[in-house]
Amino acid sequence: MIKARFRMQLPADVWITDVSTSFPTATFRLLTGVPMGDRALELGEITAADPEAAGDAVEAHPDVVEYERLYIDERRTIAQYEAVEQQLYEFLGDSSLPPEFPVRIENGAMEFDVTASRDQFERIGAGLDASGYDYELLSVVEDRDPETLLTDRQRECLTVALGAGYFQVPRACTLEEVAETIGVDKSTASETIRRGSGRVLEWFLVGNEPN
Repeated sequence: MIKARFRMQLPADVWITDVSTSFPTATFRLLTGVPMGDRALELGEITAADPEAAGDAVEAHPDVVEYERLYIDERRTIAQYEAVEQQLYEFLGDSSLPPEFPVRIENGAMEFDVTASRDQFERIGAGLDASGYDYELLSVVEDRDPETLLTDRQRECLTVALGAGYFQVPRACTLEEVAETIGVDKSTASETIRRGSGRVLEWFLVGNEPN
């Protein structure tokens, strides 16, 4: 599976574009939402220097109805509301993907994450290209099956080394003992441990395809 983050400039006629560009330093987060007929029921959070004013602007927008403020403090407000705008859901529906929350909007630009198969990911890119939206791919990481991350020899060698205490400080066994246990010479054991450890660390810390 592929995990990717996109930033997309929202169309000018979307209500959140109007509101967020009026409060360019505020962060609007769509925490969750679900389409309901010709409307979408949403739970939104605003972080801003004046969250009450930003929330009032959302409530006053003609595309937002049934607004209920649930929480407010000096920096943040949370509200539940219904909106008539459903372009996000339509786009994700066309891509055969459920929306992933939260969705972040700042100054007319939306950041959102997707988790998809490679085919779905390619369809998302093609859909964005065809839409004419101004977008940027911020990050992409391809998850791999841990079962296929290591070769059988690497898995065997690392398992023996770990169980014998080779990675302990101080070491509880020598490289020669690991090599003897798995029936290879010392240099082969060393190289296998090095490559296998590198793959595990790269997968865990970076998420990139190991060399």
